[in-house]
Amino acid sequence: MREHRGFGGRRGLGIAGAGAVVAVGLLSTGAANADSFVALPDGQKAGPGVNIIRNGEHAIVSPSLAANGAGRTVWVSGSAIAEVAATPEGTVGPNNGPSGASGTNNSSTHGISQLSTGYIVGCQVSIADNAISAGVSGGINLSGGSLGGSVGLNLGPGEVKFVQIDYKDIPKPGTYSVEYQDAEIEIQGCAGYAQARAYTVVEIIGDHYSKTSLYGAPFSIG
Repeated sequence: MREHRGFGGRRGLGIAGAGAVVAVGLLSTGAANADSFVALPDGQKAGPGVNIIRNGEHAIVSPSLAANGAGRTVWVSGSAIAEVAATPEGTVGPNNGPSGASGTNNSSTHGISQLSTGYIVGCQVSIADNAISAGVSGGINLSGGSLGGSVGLNLGPGEVKFVQIDYKDIPKPGTYSVEYQDAEIEIQGCAGYAQARAYTVVEIIGDHYSKTSLYGAPFSIG
């Protein structure tokens, strides 16, 4: 179990399982480098045979201890839920992973239906729907990392990367969820403004393959 403390004495646990910003506040007052708390709205999207729900999402943004203006850290929390009405049985095969040759938006079914969730992080670029589309089509570097407790990203101006937090296989109809608390993403090399945005993808295998994506609200990470 991982523990960390922010500038305001915050304690956090590692991953437990798998727009407009509503509110932004400071966890530590009177300090130039105070942590910022960002409350984010819930979301929902229905697709073929699936209903995706995102709730309880929030972020805590901290400036880098290096104080060089090019680094910052964000701790993200939330819950991604997939209500799956129908899916054929699959056989789990090799997992290509978020940066493998198959799949987009940091997802790959590896032979079975799957729920995947994570964050899109960009440096000096607005992570709107058009930026996401450009990334999926190959115009933006999608190489990222899988968040096994924490991950570090080097981002240059105009770069966007997908960071997978966790995924869950869907072997049969039912309700599946990925929950995470204070998962840490550290950004370095971005001297300008940076943004992040949650994504949740559900892929259903079979003759009528479908892929449903729910995006969260973009928020500033300094």
